[in-house]
Amino acid sequence: MQCTLTVEGLTEARANELALLVENQPEPPLAVTINETDESGRIWNLVAYFAGEAEARGAGEQLRPLLGPQAFAVTALPDVDWVRRSLEGLGPVAAGRFYLYGSHDRARRRSGGISLEIDAGTAFGTGHHATTSGCLLAFDSLLKRTAPRRVLDLGCGTGVLALAAAKALCRPVLASDIDPIAVTVTRDNARNNGASAFVGAVLAPGLKHRRIADRAPYDLIFANILARPLIALAGDLALSLAPGGTLILSGLTRDQEQGVRAAYRNRGLLPASPLRIGNWSTLVFFKINKAKRPRPFRRGRFSGITAGGGREAA
Repeated sequence: MQCTLTVEGLTEARANELALLVENQPEPPLAVTINETDESGRIWNLVAYFAGEAEARGAGEQLRPLLGPQAFAVTALPDVDWVRRSLEGLGPVAAGRFYLYGSHDRARRRSGGISLEIDAGTAFGTGHHATTSGCLLAFDSLLKRTAPRRVLDLGCGTGVLALAAAKALCRPVLASDIDPIAVTVTRDNARNNGASAFVGAVLAPGLKHRRIADRAPYDLIFANILARPLIALAGDLALSLAPGGTLILSGLTRDQEQGVRAAYRNRGLLPASPLRIGNWSTLVFFKINKAKRPRPFRRGRFSGITAGGGREAA
């Protein structure tokens, strides 16, 4: 019987942070939602849907050291398609020229820009999380200045960033992940969005795959993973980036910016201003081309993101 894992009494930023951690559990949930339960008090909760009680309790125990005074509750559900029910609450997301929607919102897709159909499921990345949206906004800004030729999406999840690059550039993009389910989902999403000819997906830890090495160096690398592996991969990613290339990193919170930025500056990369959405950060780095120094992003307001009527990123 399906069960929910619920954590109450959270801030919005904390709910988003826990949602990302739950989605990256060894036994991932069928779906995850965050909900504002007290608008005046700005209190949110997290609800994750699991196939069984053991999976829900296991995820709760993994979170327990991080919850502090908050407790979690596991509740059995009646025989209802709760995954479909949860998807109905996920509205389309716009991030610059990119528009992401689930199959339940197919009728709402817009005519302009680049639309991608991505359903929530067993791989991370529908565009609703601030880390994915931040990467799309950074990519949208980059496209106003240049068109990268060789692109890698490291830790691709559902493949949304690889798909966005393939659709925007009409060029081959390589995606990789350590999770075989993510690789399968990326290939399925590429096919469903008419991008199979441009998106290749491989199972690989970090950059350790022959296809990744053969295509290097890259003009653009996405790595939307977590702060600790981002720091560990700093040397390899810097070496895999072409002179004049761009690195877009996310999966980190504001308080993790300094450590990640230092790791990449120590490898000679030039940082742009961080793009922040709530408590989440997206960092952009350039590899200096001795022949031509890249023009960094301007500081200011990023006005291209809405998520179900949510606030714009500042």
